[in-house]
Amino acid sequence: MSDYFGKETPKLGFGLMRLPQKGAGTDIEQVKKMVDLFMEAGFTYFDTAFVYGTSETDIKKALVDRYPRESYTLATKLNAFMMCRDEKSAKEQFYKSLERTGAGYFDYYLMHAFMENNYKKYDEYHIWDFVKERKAEGLIKNFGFSFHAGPGLLGRLLTEHPEVDFIQLQINYADWNDPTVSSRANYEVARKHGKSIVVMEPVKGGKLANPPKEVQKLFRDYAPDASFASWAIRFVASLDGIITVLSGMSNLAQMEDNLSYMKNFQPLNEDEQKIIRKAQKILGNSAEIPCTACHYCTDGCPKQIPIPDIFAAANLQLGNGQTAQAKERYAAIPKGHRASDCIGCKQCECACPQHLKVVEHLKQCAVMMEE
Repeated sequence: MSDYFGKETPKLGFGLMRLPQKGAGTDIEQVKKMVDLFMEAGFTYFDTAFVYGTSETDIKKALVDRYPRESYTLATKLNAFMMCRDEKSAKEQFYKSLERTGAGYFDYYLMHAFMENNYKKYDEYHIWDFVKERKAEGLIKNFGFSFHAGPGLLGRLLTEHPEVDFIQLQINYADWNDPTVSSRANYEVARKHGKSIVVMEPVKGGKLANPPKEVQKLFRDYAPDASFASWAIRFVASLDGIITVLSGMSNLAQMEDNLSYMKNFQPLNEDEQKIIRKAQKILGNSAEIPCTACHYCTDGCPKQIPIPDIFAAANLQLGNGQTAQAKERYAAIPKGHRASDCIGCKQCECACPQHLKVVEHLKQCAVMMEE
């Protein structure tokens, strides 16, 4: 597929992975208000996945049941290595997603989270052919895959599967030159193959909404009223070939902030690009654990350790020197589920899209925050 929007302004996408919570479930009324604001501003792209908890049923209530089908675009994903036992259960995800969302068809359908240790599952389960068959039936308009590995594998996949309509990549200014995430290298491979891109993690799981103090000062000195998240989202929206930039918005305030600068989007100017490069240099020396809080690591943890919560607590100390706040946040984690309770099975490392050495980081956290 050629550039979907051509030279038009890249649009904001509503990522539905981190919806607002109320009690033990999703705050549907707040999600409805967020959807309404998003649609009123002229944006239409919604992104969910089979493995995002109740996200698919939540968006049925907040969007599908309340708006004409042709007024929005909906993306979801099939995951062949989580929450499925075999080829049959993997393929059943598609039909369950149709049932959960009530959408009738998907504008964008993705094979989910390709990594070096799982992408062959999609061949083993014949998912490529399955997805193409559903497209031929009209149940999928565009299909692609989301990707968390290096440029070598990406180039090989796109060479073997030129029929892919688009791909979804993790791109943000912090990971742009990171040799593990390979944002820039993957972006360049995708563009070389003529593929348009949906961007995920532009704010790196919220980390770039609250960057280290040195980075905050850079941004504030230039634009005192601009949110830190706006710098991150505008960075990726300024790239060529972008279909949409997904933001996992968790409350009305985040939605309002994103709409304030994306409704009349302006690409980063030369001075702003220079500031981003300075921020990248600062972040290259950051001691923070680069966790995006996707929670893929937690589902199979035999000790039910809330790994992203532990890393978030540690990063208060590692990133901003907030030792007391870090220990206070860590103390809220129940005993029996703390960093020192890790048994080193490393299932979390197999599931981590960031390829973090989770077990080593947990040992570091235990030393830092446990008496």
